[in-house]
Amino acid sequence: MGSIGIVKTEYYSPDQKPWPLECGKVLPEITIAYETYGSLNSAGDNAILVCHALTGDAHAAGVHTESDRVPGWWEPLIGPGKALDTDKFFVVSSNVLGSCNGTTGPASINPETGRPYAMSFPLITIRDMVHLQKALLDYLGVKHLVTVIGGSMGGMQVLEWAVHYPDFMSSVIPIAACIRLSAQTIAFNQTQREAIMLDPDWQEGDYYDKKPPETGLSLARMIGIITYKSIHAWDDKFARTFSGINKEDYYDFHQRFEVENYLRYQGQKLVKRFDANSYLYLTKAMDLHDIGFPFGDYHTALKKIRVPLLSVGVSSDFLYPPYQQKQIVKELLEIGGQATYQEIISPFGHDGFLIEFQQQNQIVGDFLAQVTKY
Repeated sequence: MGSIGIVKTEYYSPDQKPWPLECGKVLPEITIAYETYGSLNSAGDNAILVCHALTGDAHAAGVHTESDRVPGWWEPLIGPGKALDTDKFFVVSSNVLGSCNGTTGPASINPETGRPYAMSFPLITIRDMVHLQKALLDYLGVKHLVTVIGGSMGGMQVLEWAVHYPDFMSSVIPIAACIRLSAQTIAFNQTQREAIMLDPDWQEGDYYDKKPPETGLSLARMIGIITYKSIHAWDDKFARTFSGINKEDYYDFHQRFEVENYLRYQGQKLVKRFDANSYLYLTKAMDLHDIGFPFGDYHTALKKIRVPLLSVGVSSDFLYPPYQQKQIVKELLEIGGQATYQEIISPFGHDGFLIEFQQQNQIVGDFLAQVTKY
């Protein structure tokens, strides 16, 4: 299996201005950041779209420079000889609408005011992300997709693709995703948003020329990280290990368990690369995710899916439990659709789709071999 090598993030701004959104509002102009791997064939039908999760970006594979050897977030799945084989497929990965990694979002400059949108940014949905991705693929000359694949929030995009562009792809692969967000997951997301909005530095979102709400965003990330792992993953990694304290420090209120240090580290790490307002908007978009809206119910939406669907769950996923992925398959089969369930056996919880690459290469590779001519 080979590697992608050096890649470059590109940018595309559709000619359509203003850009309409599902909420009824518009953006004066819009830009989407993307990367591509492999080559598009003359028929334009060997493309695969990769969709990222909450704080992801367009950099799914390869490295940006020789000195910066940080690989893309799905590097083990994308490249020659891998499940998303770039000797066969033209793989596209784009940054979602509302993010802060190159695509238009709350931190972007509103051309009508000359200032960042902040909380004047319109409410966006997963469906809005998908419509912008479709415009990008049209621009790139893609006529048909082999598949659309993604995990977590990326899996939600996959399902919206299947419902709203049912003839544009040959298959879809949602991983660790759901038909619509559960009340429990919405509760976790709201708790994270509250952490940000209660930070005095948030300033109702108007902080771009001031100190950003680092404490709130860090706490939001800590809450999120807790939901991404299983109880076994936490125990196996940290148990009740202390952070290098002496015996006499055991009853010191400020002593820390290693798991506390890890959460703090993850919170501080996100603060360095992500915008708090984007975190608010993207978690809200996830809350609104319901493929049945506005069709009346999700059964009506599922009937629009015309291609084979591979629903992949993670055995220990606490945030999006396997029953949610199994439900997609059950509902589709009951209405005469084509659907299969496969499970990643992992102790790592929801994070399994970002860790268990050997299993995913097998699962995804086998499925694509069945449904594609390549």
